[in-house]
Amino acid sequence: MALIKLTEESYLILRSLLTLLSAFTAGLLLIAVSELGDKTFFIAVILAMRHSRRLIFASVLAALATMTVLSVAVGQAASLFPQVYIHYAEIVLFIGFGFKLLYQASVMPAASCDAEVVLEATEVVEKAEFKLPEEQTATAICLEAFSLTFLAEWGDRTQFATIALAAGNNPIGVTTGAILGHAICTAIAVIGGRMLAGRISERTLTGVGGFLFLVFGIVAWLQG
Repeated sequence: MALIKLTEESYLILRSLLTLLSAFTAGLLLIAVSELGDKTFFIAVILAMRHSRRLIFASVLAALATMTVLSVAVGQAASLFPQVYIHYAEIVLFIGFGFKLLYQASVMPAASCDAEVVLEATEVVEKAEFKLPEEQTATAICLEAFSLTFLAEWGDRTQFATIALAAGNNPIGVTTGAILGHAICTAIAVIGGRMLAGRISERTLTGVGGFLFLVFGIVAWLQG
């Protein structure tokens, strides 16, 4: 009996670890693919060219981590609804985003990056910079980077995808994976974003993101 109990406990521990790892991997892949070349990415690139890279990295990551925690909390709250509704909503959300991104990729020009997104990010930063005092303190710069990133990320597809992931997966795994994905993308933007910006294929990233969303939708359907 003791051996059977130990075996059952080992199985439950292993299953919990696999669930945690699956959620972590999903969160990491989702963010790493979706955020490269996104509006928040270019906001971080532009700010890092004007201010301290360390301040921008810390502030942008803090905003994205805050958004991730809020999204996971919303996802966990949504999980209180009947699971059958959550299950189908997750499938529809992922597959819908997947087809939408694939369609956007098909009509995008073959240019290296989306000029419209870069222009929009530049305008947002210019307006915020105009409101800064002449003597730019570290606090003012951090608040600017945090607020611009938080507002740009609000309502983004990655926010809804994070909510959907958290509703049906381990919240700790989703949170840590998503934050690590944000940290990687932010580091790329702050350190080498200026050099990389002209080489990022927005069309390719959008297509890969659409394919990834479809995979998540199929996996959610199979897990049902």
